[in-house]
Amino acid sequence: MHEPIPSCGWCCDDARYVAYHDEEWGVPNHDDHHLFEMLVLEGAQAGLSWITILRKREAYRRVFHGFDPARVAAMTDAELEAALGDPGIVRNRLKVFSARDNARAFLAVQQEFGSFHAFAWAFVGGAPKVNHPRTLAEVPAVTPEAEAFSKALKRRGFRFVGPTIMYAYMQAVGMVDDHVATCWKRVRA
Repeated sequence: MHEPIPSCGWCCDDARYVAYHDEEWGVPNHDDHHLFEMLVLEGAQAGLSWITILRKREAYRRVFHGFDPARVAAMTDAELEAALGDPGIVRNRLKVFSARDNARAFLAVQQEFGSFHAFAWAFVGGAPKVNHPRTLAEVPAVTPEAEAFSKALKRRGFRFVGPTIMYAYMQAVGMVDDHVATCWKRVRA
């Protein structure tokens, strides 16, 4: 019997975390709907563990209309206040209200660039930036590309988009591939 090839080491044995690592993290995604979902979730994660957000993902989908940016942009203050009472999401007023602000800014970027993915992926030259870290210690928390992305988003009115959050976002949507050398995704690549 063969021993299983390890993952990156940051995902615990929670089935959601393993599936996220194996099927989503580092996989190039150009779908604006998914890109908006991850923008909201990464902002909600600020200061928390990612597994906390993964466990709340379905509740976020319910509260934020399946992450339809037009519907989130149209949410009223009363709807956002009601969301603050939902224990299925992170009940932080600034984060909850930022989802609407970010949806409005997201729609403006789509208008300006034709799609959000065209805007976002330009920060990595349109193709995934594949790094080759040997260990988790070699994976940066922020890069110049993430700093530039963050500044561009902030100028357009986005919130909870600091450079560390945006680097995690870039990893999440596959703009950057930081799977470590011993990870099965790197070994089989």
